Amino acid sequence: MSEPMKLCATIEDMRQTLAAARHRQPQGTVGFVPTMGNLHQGHLSLVERARAENGLVVVSLFVNPVQFDRPDDLATYPRTPEADLALLAQAGVDIVFMPPAEELYPPGFATTIEVGGVAAVMEGPSRPGHFNGVATVLCKLFNIVAPERAYFGQKDAQQVAVVRQMVRDLNMDVAITACPIWREGDGLAASSRNSRLSPQARAQAPVIHQALESLQRAVNQGVVDVALLEGQLSAALTAGGTEKVEYATLVDPTTFTPLAGQRLQPGRPALALVAAWFGGVRLIDNKMLEVPAR
Repeated sequence: MSEPMKLCATIEDMRQTLAAARHRQPQGTVGFVPTMGNLHQGHLSLVERARAENGLVVVSLFVNPVQFDRPDDLATYPRTPEADLALLAQAGVDIVFMPPAEELYPPGFATTIEVGGVAAVMEGPSRPGHFNGVATVLCKLFNIVAPERAYFGQKDAQQVAVVRQMVRDLNMDVAITACPIWREGDGLAASSRNSRLSPQARAQAPVIHQALESLQRAVNQGVVDVALLEGQLSAALTAGGTEKVEYATLVDPTTFTPLAGQRLQPGRPALALVAAWFGGVRLIDNKMLEVPAR
């Protein structure tokens, strides 16, 4: 009979609980899914992957204050801890780490991680300090949980690249796994922010996925000029009702270097990235574009 899910609110309790669980399963690996709560099916798909690949599964529920560039965004971020815990128990999670902010950022906390490289473009300039906050909290969580594997959604493609760079640069002993984007039936990428969409904005938001899909069709038909593809992407988003296109860009999927002025080539995938606003809510999505061999 499996053990009931354990809930930890302090670092000491988390470490002691995990040490006891590791003692019971000395050969088992730990799979870790860091989240900010308000869980949806996308999060649960990460948990399912972690459950399939590890002996122990740990999930964190923590709205990280240092990764928000706007106080109003932090204040309105949806929080549903009771529902989250029920979902995680049903999913077979072993340990949930749900600390208060002062546990991770006590008085006198003064050390942060500054990320360069892939963090310097797209989301970086759009959300100053965001990736530094993400890297700082993940560094702390990796040190507390010490997982063998950590799981992230590909929707946040640039975040995944930033985390991989941090792990590589700081010699962290954790494997980063990016899992496919989980989408609603109409194609909208699962996101905690979707719950803040008005009915009208929710009806419009799937245009992001539709615009990205149309881009691959254009590539299949021989359109490989990046400027033309980016123009098509922006035009489709605007026509679909977005109030603002923050960026609609093609980049190198490894370095996130913009491909402006270039032409796509077979065997060299490009990543199409979108950040757009619907009804006052900022949504992001992406799609890997493949050029067919001719």
